[in-house]
Amino acid sequence: MIAAKDQFPLLTPEEYFTWEEKQIEKHEYINGQIYAMSGGTVNHGRIAIRFITMLETHLENSHCLTGNSDIKIKIVNTPNYTYPDVSVTCDDRDKNTPNYFTYPCLIIEVLSDRTEAYDRGKKFRMYRQNPVLQDYLLVSSNRIEIDLYQKNDAGEWIIINYQEGDTIELKSINLSFPIEQIYRNIPLN
Repeated sequence: MIAAKDQFPLLTPEEYFTWEEKQIEKHEYINGQIYAMSGGTVNHGRIAIRFITMLETHLENSHCLTGNSDIKIKIVNTPNYTYPDVSVTCDDRDKNTPNYFTYPCLIIEVLSDRTEAYDRGKKFRMYRQNPVLQDYLLVSSNRIEIDLYQKNDAGEWIIINYQEGDTIELKSINLSFPIEQIYRNIPLN
């Protein structure tokens, strides 16, 4: 999903939470500005559901929590909040915040032509401020292709491009799976 800037006065985070509770649509909060989130395609939704189902099953007996696109991410050391498509936190500090995660180890964004530049650029720059984040997955919704931004032991981000026939490895939650598991029976361009 991509945010489209609405015409609002600058709000504090507290005003944003109060205001958004009364809204039908979701809105990201970046530096006091409110951005309405647009809807996604059927492929976008189905791919996100596949990830959520797989992660919930994998993490069933762990202390980790899986978040869908209704759970905000608070950007560390900022007043900003975003909505990823999928997230996982294994950090106990996130069990005390009912409206958002702050310390996800995994964030997944399903891409569209409208969102790709934002998700690869500005949004990733915000997310990587989080010292706990290890895996940032960018998933195409129109071809079998997933890019994994993974933090190595030196704290540097490397990019791994996965395509048909590849097995994806998420170190953050110790999970490997074939890329086809995500795309089966989804019509692609």
